[in-house]
Amino acid sequence: MTSVFEENNISKAIARVGLPAMFGQLTTLIYNIADTFFVSLTNEPAMIAAVTLCTPILLIIMSIASIFGMGGNSVIARLLGENKEKEVAKTLNFCLYAMIFTGIVILLIGILLTDPIAVLSGADAENISYTCDYLLYIFLGAPFIILSNGAIHLFRSLGFIKESTIGLALGNSINIIFDFIFIVIFGWGTAGAALATSLGFFCSSIYYLLCLMKAAHKGNPLMALSIKDFTLHKRTIKNVISIGIPGALITVLLSVSNIVLNNYISFYGSDAVASYGIAYKVDMVPIMLSVGLSQGVAPLIGYYYGAAKQGQMEQMMKMATLYGIILGAFFLAIFYGFGQPLASVFLHDHALIQQAGAFIQVLGLSAPMLGIINMVTSYFQALGAAVKSLAITLMRNAFLFVPAVILLNHLWQLNGVIAAQPIVETILAALCILMYLHDQRVRSGQFHQRPIE
Repeated sequence: MTSVFEENNISKAIARVGLPAMFGQLTTLIYNIADTFFVSLTNEPAMIAAVTLCTPILLIIMSIASIFGMGGNSVIARLLGENKEKEVAKTLNFCLYAMIFTGIVILLIGILLTDPIAVLSGADAENISYTCDYLLYIFLGAPFIILSNGAIHLFRSLGFIKESTIGLALGNSINIIFDFIFIVIFGWGTAGAALATSLGFFCSSIYYLLCLMKAAHKGNPLMALSIKDFTLHKRTIKNVISIGIPGALITVLLSVSNIVLNNYISFYGSDAVASYGIAYKVDMVPIMLSVGLSQGVAPLIGYYYGAAKQGQMEQMMKMATLYGIILGAFFLAIFYGFGQPLASVFLHDHALIQQAGAFIQVLGLSAPMLGIINMVTSYFQALGAAVKSLAITLMRNAFLFVPAVILLNHLWQLNGVIAAQPIVETILAALCILMYLHDQRVRSGQFHQRPIE
C-alpha cells in the first residue's frame, strides 16, 4: 500500500489518517463516559461532581505528554519530508525518555500535594474525600498516562497509524472493563474509576513500547530506543519544546479555564456541578472527534510543508476544515433534538435531567466552530509556528473565556456561565479564519522548504 505521506488523493489521505485518529478519540470518549456512567450508578451526585472536578487535573497530566508528543510529532513529520532519518531517530529517542522522566516527577509531586490540589480544583466538604480518592490513583498512574498519550502523536508522525489507534483502543477498552469490576462489583466509587484509568494507560504504554521494540528489531532506521542513544542535543530540545509547550498549553489552559468554570458552577451546589459534568461529557463527543480529525491530519500538513508541497497542504486544510464543520453541525442538531434523553442516560432525578439537557443544548452551539478552531491550531503547530498556535490558546482560555465566565455569571448567573463556551468559541472561530487567511497571503508566492534550525 502507498505510504500515507505519498497519497495523492487528498480526501483518501484525510480518511487514512483522520478516521483512525477519530476512532481512537472516540474510544477515549467512551471510556470517559463509562467512568461517569458507572459512577452515576451509585446515585451519589457528590461522586459525579468529584469526577467532574478531577477531569481538569487529568487533562493537565495529559498535557505534559503533549510537550513531547505533539512537539515531536511536528518535528518528526517535517524531518521526514526533508528525508532526515537520523534526526528523526534522535528526536524520537529524546521524546520517549523525557516523557518517562517527567511522569515520575508528576507522580511524586501529586502524591505529596493531593489534598491541596483537590481544594484548588473546587472540592468542598461534600465531595473532597471522593476527589482525593480519584486524584491519588491518577497520580500513581501519571508516568503511563504521559507515555501513552505522547506515544499516540509520535506514532502518527512516523506513519504508524494503525498501531497508534490499536494502542489507544486497547487502553480504553481495558479501562472500561476495570470500571465495571472496580465500581459496580467492588463498590470502590471514584477510587475505582481512577484506578481503572491508570491501568488502562499502563496497558497501552506496554503495547506502544512493544511496537517500537519490534520495529527496531526489524531494522527500522527511525528507531533508536536504547538509553545509550539518549542525548540532550540543544537543537532537538529547542525544536520539540518550542512546538510542544504551546500544544501542551492548549490542554493546560483549557483545564485552568475549566477549573475556573467549575468553581463558579460550584456556587450553585453539587447538583449544578453534576448536571454540568454530564452535559460536558456529552459535549465531549464532537470535541474529541474534532480533535481526532485535526490531530490526524497534522503530520500530513507538516510533511507537505517540509516537502514544499503547498498545493496539497492548502487543499488538505480546506477539506479537513469543511469536514469538521459538517461534523459539528450534525452534533448540534442531535443535541437540540435529544438533550434531555441523553442526560437521562446518566441522571435519574427529573430536575437534574432537565437542567443537564438544557446545558447540552447550549454547549452544542459551539460544535460547528470546533472544526475551524482545531484545524487552524493544528495547522500552525504542524508548520512550527509556535507563537501563532499559542496565541489561539491564549485568546480562548485567558483573554476570552475566563473574563466571559466572570461577566456572564454577573449578568445571568448559572445560565450565563454555561453560555460562555459557545459565545467565546464563535468569536475565536472568526479570529482563527482571519489568522489563517493572513498567513496564506504572507506565504503566497514565497513558499519554500524551511529546514529545521
